[in-house]
Amino acid sequence: MKIFKRIILALVILLLLAQIPFIYRRYETGKLAERIAQLDAQRTNYTDPNFKEYKGIIHAHTNVGGHSTGSFDELIAAANANDLDFVLMTEHYSDTFDTAAQTLNGVYGKTLFVGGNEIDTSDGDRFLLIPGGGEAARVRMSGTTAFLDAAHRENKLALITYPEKFKSWDSQFDGIEVFSLHTAAKSMNWLTALGDLIWSYPSYPELTLAKNFQRPDGNLAKFDEVAKRCLGCISLFAGTDAHSNIGFHLFGDDAGNKIINIKLDPYESIFRVARVHVSVAAERPFDRDTLMGAIKSGSFFIGFDAIGDTTGFYFGEDSTASVRTSSEPEQPQTFNWNVKVPSNARMVLLKNGQILKQQIGIELLQPFTGEPGVYRVEVYRDDLGPPFDKIPWIISNPIYVR
Repeated sequence: MKIFKRIILALVILLLLAQIPFIYRRYETGKLAERIAQLDAQRTNYTDPNFKEYKGIIHAHTNVGGHSTGSFDELIAAANANDLDFVLMTEHYSDTFDTAAQTLNGVYGKTLFVGGNEIDTSDGDRFLLIPGGGEAARVRMSGTTAFLDAAHRENKLALITYPEKFKSWDSQFDGIEVFSLHTAAKSMNWLTALGDLIWSYPSYPELTLAKNFQRPDGNLAKFDEVAKRCLGCISLFAGTDAHSNIGFHLFGDDAGNKIINIKLDPYESIFRVARVHVSVAAERPFDRDTLMGAIKSGSFFIGFDAIGDTTGFYFGEDSTASVRTSSEPEQPQTFNWNVKVPSNARMVLLKNGQILKQQIGIELLQPFTGEPGVYRVEVYRDDLGPPFDKIPWIISNPIYVR
């Protein structure tokens, strides 16, 4: 008996000692949160009088489409609390009723909701159809080509989700989900993540998740490969794949009443991790049509706002640069690619997926002389320390030069 007690005592001591690294990581996460708050308070707020920036999320589910326990009230409250301008819903498709029509559509509080679907085709490809419903959803089992043809006839967006499982890369889709919070969470090192979940997650949920993510190398490489050879312009985006369905409860009933209810992925926390920021002409109203137009044209960027407010990021032509003169008609137009970030960071300009230039600061200028290619930007907050020297803070959509 004494030996047994000693073994139990030894195991308890080992368990307690094993918590020390995670307790320290909890302390580090708290200091990191303070540092990010300080940097946000000192940020440079870039504005363009010709455009307005709106932030929101793509890829969210409720209990309407199954696979989720989230309610409309819960979703609306979370979106409003996070000051989201839009949420693109992607309810799972049903053969018996139109889940896109039954989900949230329109403005609730301060947030515009657009009802869409998550749809798989008979070829094993999966898309986000926005707006959802209609002919495209009905013909999904006829194959990817038939689905995409129908989607585009209806002026809908067909965005690839789960690109790691996608097969029909020669088809004409509109965008690729290069980062999925759901997929990233499943790829975590769970030996580390479990300890962080216990010690750091309750106080710093979105930052704890961000510290355990990795750059989506494979998806970004695939995007660069496809974008370089595609006939049209495709966009890249981050999806939350929010379900609000991970957790446990005790002593509940079928009416949803739960005495003890712990949810690990509430919408409010998940919506603070990764967002998309769209640019819309200042004179245009912000509604479903202008939002869809911005998404289709790639007029948006991914902001991992868990590690700092990304509002005000800019990538485009420098308006003060010189242009071709009439005396030099044979010379290509020259100007600068201009990158601006709200806080000091490492800016990486890529051409066809290869690094063209990188620089630390708040502004990067790169001469451009007309070379064809697909140009995009990634931004890193090296000053926050690992792993944020390898996990992007901002990923732009590309500018295509044909």
